Amino acid sequence: MDRRSIMKTAGVAAAAALAAACGKSEEKAAAPAPAASGPVAGAASAPGAPAVSSGTIRWRLASSFPKSLDTLYGGAETFAKAVREMSGGKFEISTHAAGELMPAFGVVDGVQQGTVEVAHTAPYYFFGKNEVFALGCAIPFGLNSRQMTAWYYEGNGKKLMREFYAKYNIINFAAGNTGAQMGGWYRKEIKSAADFKGLKFRVGGFAGKVIERMGGVPQNIPGGEIYQALEKGTIDAAEWVGPYDDLKLGFNKVAPHYYYPGWWEGGPQLDVFINQKAYDALSAENKAIIESAASHAHIVMQARYDAVNPAALKTLVGSGTKLHAFPTDLMNVAFKESMAVYDDLNAKNPDWKKIYADYSTFRADQNLWFRFTEMGFDSFMQKQKL
Repeated sequence: MDRRSIMKTAGVAAAAALAAACGKSEEKAAAPAPAASGPVAGAASAPGAPAVSSGTIRWRLASSFPKSLDTLYGGAETFAKAVREMSGGKFEISTHAAGELMPAFGVVDGVQQGTVEVAHTAPYYFFGKNEVFALGCAIPFGLNSRQMTAWYYEGNGKKLMREFYAKYNIINFAAGNTGAQMGGWYRKEIKSAADFKGLKFRVGGFAGKVIERMGGVPQNIPGGEIYQALEKGTIDAAEWVGPYDDLKLGFNKVAPHYYYPGWWEGGPQLDVFINQKAYDALSAENKAIIESAASHAHIVMQARYDAVNPAALKTLVGSGTKLHAFPTDLMNVAFKESMAVYDDLNAKNPDWKKIYADYSTFRADQNLWFRFTEMGFDSFMQKQKL
């Protein structure tokens, strides 16, 4: 969601070891099962417990994704592995798939309440708490992956989003991006914007607000439950990420039409959410390890997606998948309705108004720049026979 250079060194000698690598639901978090091995003497056994250098810190991470999705769930494993290696084994984070400790959409509650120390998730799943969660991940016709990374690291994104997440007792770190996603799988062909009317569509997070305005019926369903819903006809269409994950989930077996682009997810960022009290209890060295490990996971996820998606798309098309671009009129309607949603939120959500003002200004400047660089280069290269 391998490019090999990540590390923001942060003055930690251990970090050098890795310098070359570089839907809407308010389910309450269930009480987790006991850890397989308890903390050793001096370990931090609960959020906020002091970090003792003579012992091993043991944290638990709750993911919003099933283990079968090695790119998404794998982001949590990449993060935890980097923490363990940079700390010389003194900082252990066990990773748990959706449903093991709590439901996929219960992880924010879990971190906020201190049930677990860490979650790895797509923030827009929690737009029902506040629409601003979506700005930390992806919104329709928002930033692409490079632009999102630029806004987070070099713009005001990290500062603004951390001020917002502090209200939930959370500190966040960027920890993955899928790149631009596909537009999903449809049982019937979409020939115009009118075909979205009445469409029961599994779509992640915030995009459902726009789908509703287009006459569709959005469904926010965890990844592990989509296939069955599409197979049984409970839904008419579904989007997930892109060819690699979609092929693993088998959507091509139950819906023949595959559309692009995923205009609601130009560059969705995944985050590591950490309980603020637990983070504050860490030493400066361990805080630096967390930051470097998250940055590593952030780069690795998109590198993996960029590496594995091309072959998966060839496999899908070769097996009979019908690949389509969304009709132009649908794209225009979707853009118009997206801007209307943002205008409404500016009027009623002060948190949104403050952060979106900065986000949208950054987006305009980025699109101006990319017009002359990325688009110019890419549009030429994609016409060549290589």
